[in-house]
Parts: sequence; structure tokens; C-alpha cells
Amino acid sequence: MSENPEKIEFKILDYKRIENEFVSFELEDGTIVKVKVDLDRVGKAVNFTNPDGTPHYAINTSVKLSIVPTDKTFTVQKNSITGKSSQPPSQMFS
Repeated sequence: MSENPEKIEFKILDYKRIENEFVSFELEDGTIVKVKVDLDRVGKAVNFTNPDGTPHYAINTSVKLSIVPTDKTFTVQKNSITGKSSQPPSQMFS
């Protein structure tokens, strides 16, 4: 544990998802919006508790959106695809 009483020390906790990965919504125009909430990092304080004695956690989250249009198509700029080849790499034999 840290010897500095001004700092709260945390132990990083592993986690697993226990329910659905996405919550999905269908918009009026048929577009599907999928929302995923993820935990980026979770820690439990090892040298501090809440005033009521319960454990104190630090939790970092992120929200990811996936939009699926009704025609299920999308575009990208050709110049955004770099280093990609439609042919397999040449083989070298010794």
C-alpha cells in the first residue's frame, strides 16, 4: 500500500460481460443503432473506503455506437486504403 495518505491506491480488477453485448434500437427510417457500453478499467481502493464503509471503486467506461443503414452499405475514400493488395504476396523460395 502507498505510504502517502493523500493518495488513494487502487487494485485493478478483471471483469467479464454477463449480458448482451449491444442494446439495439430501430429508427423510424429502418436504420439500426447498436449501443455498446464497455468498461475500460476498473479499480477497487485498497487504502480507502466510502464514509459508510463500503468499498470505493474507480471505473472508466466508453460508449461505442454502430449504425447499420437500411441498405447495409457504406463507402470509404479510396485513398484511405493503404498498403492493401488484392493479390497475394509473392512467394520466395531458396
